[in-house]
Amino acid sequence: MTEADEKPRILETVEEVAPPAASSPSPARKTKKRRPLRWSSFSYTTRVTLAFALIAAMTALVAIGVVSFVWEQHFRTYTADNMKTLCETTANRIAVLYKNVQDAAGEDSDVDPLRNEEVTKPAAQAAEITSGVGVKVVDARGGTPFDSSWVVDENEGGHERSLEPPDQSQVASSPIRVDGKTVGSVRLWVYGSEALMRQPDQEFRDNSYQAMFIAAGVAIVLASCIGFLFARNLVAPINRIMKTARAIGDGDLSARTELTGEDEVARLGETFDAMAESVEKDRDLERRLTTDVAHELRTPLMAIQATVEAMVDGVYEADEERLVTVNSEIQRLSRLVNALLKLSRLENRADPMKEEVVNVGELIAGIIATHEMFVSDSGLTLTYDAQPDVMVVGDADMIRQATANLISNAVRYTPEGGHITVTVKKGDIMASIAVKDTGIGLTKEEARMVFSRFWRADAGRNRESGGLGVGLAVVKEIVDRHGGWVQVEGERDKGACFTIHIPLYDETAAKHRDRKASLPRVGHKKQR
Repeated sequence: MTEADEKPRILETVEEVAPPAASSPSPARKTKKRRPLRWSSFSYTTRVTLAFALIAAMTALVAIGVVSFVWEQHFRTYTADNMKTLCETTANRIAVLYKNVQDAAGEDSDVDPLRNEEVTKPAAQAAEITSGVGVKVVDARGGTPFDSSWVVDENEGGHERSLEPPDQSQVASSPIRVDGKTVGSVRLWVYGSEALMRQPDQEFRDNSYQAMFIAAGVAIVLASCIGFLFARNLVAPINRIMKTARAIGDGDLSARTELTGEDEVARLGETFDAMAESVEKDRDLERRLTTDVAHELRTPLMAIQATVEAMVDGVYEADEERLVTVNSEIQRLSRLVNALLKLSRLENRADPMKEEVVNVGELIAGIIATHEMFVSDSGLTLTYDAQPDVMVVGDADMIRQATANLISNAVRYTPEGGHITVTVKKGDIMASIAVKDTGIGLTKEEARMVFSRFWRADAGRNRESGGLGVGLAVVKEIVDRHGGWVQVEGERDKGACFTIHIPLYDETAAKHRDRKASLPRVGHKKQR
């Protein structure tokens, strides 16, 4: 067997013996996908801190830019003016000395006073006192009596040459005038500067820039600290609101933020607490509603069930009396279901509301006529008083039902011998229908609860005398649909007064509305 034949077998053996390699992780698991860094990814505290720091940085940069521009424009002019002033002062001093020497030598002297070292001494003093400045005195013939910048140039055979810049825009010059005649000039420049700015001036400028950058850094740090503290103080009440909301979401309806103050966040906390209190009350009312509905439905059902089972078992005979009892409970159950259905339709706006002009006085007079016998049979007296021409726009049947519910409620909660008063009045913008009784009354707390479903002013009343407990809720829904409200007044054991307020009919506004509706619409062509 050749080596070529043995190699494949060796490889096969190795593959059989070698354990299978661990599966390599998939690329998705191997590399964790990084979320893009966005501004919204930071916490509110971090964002406010960064915002304060960025504002401080932008302010510092703008300030530095403005100062740099001003310095580049005005500081150069300032230093150039200083050099120009020094140059003029030196020229004036040389002119005074020139005049003195000239007077002492006489007019016939051929010696140029500028060649006298005493005359050019102010130029030498200016060069010595002002560091980094070159001073040169030139006579009327172009000669150079004095030049503080003379250096020996080895490349030109040891000859002296001046370091005066060839560009005259970098040189300050002032003429030397004696008796109105120009006898020479003084030239002044700054070594290594194109703007007549001396080394101390440059150092001052650089140090000023450095100080501004340091101040900018300090401002950014202080702004960041202030922003952090500001954000912490701002976020703290928000965190309390969030914590309270989370607690309420977890079922603790008694959680409150307890924030107080005059700022917007404090008012938000107070509003949130008020909302939480309302939610807690609504939840309590919901539990009570569920319990009351169960009781209201269970009572007639249990009565029916007990009576029917007794008749089936032969305990009671299926006579007329027993059947009347079953029928009365069925009717009570039917009334309860119909009342709930009526209230649900009103709340959901399932039934359209008529909009017609209604004379409230005449409408309520009809209701009084149909309820007089009912009130009289209950051992009560009824009084009705209405102002004339009290007109509203609404559904007459709904207004009639709301008033009838109030009268029935007054009869139900007024003991025998009491009195009920119904009045219709016309206000400035509202019509009012008031039903007042001398019954058991109610407290302020009960007045806030009176429109809740299945709520009764007297918890001790049985369900036969207490009614279904949804009549006042129906009244409130009807009045709400008419754009009005119901006012409740009363005192315990002294009676109660329910007043319906509905907007009056405005004849002028109605005519204007009808006229506007009758106008042809612009842009619509009549179809043939």
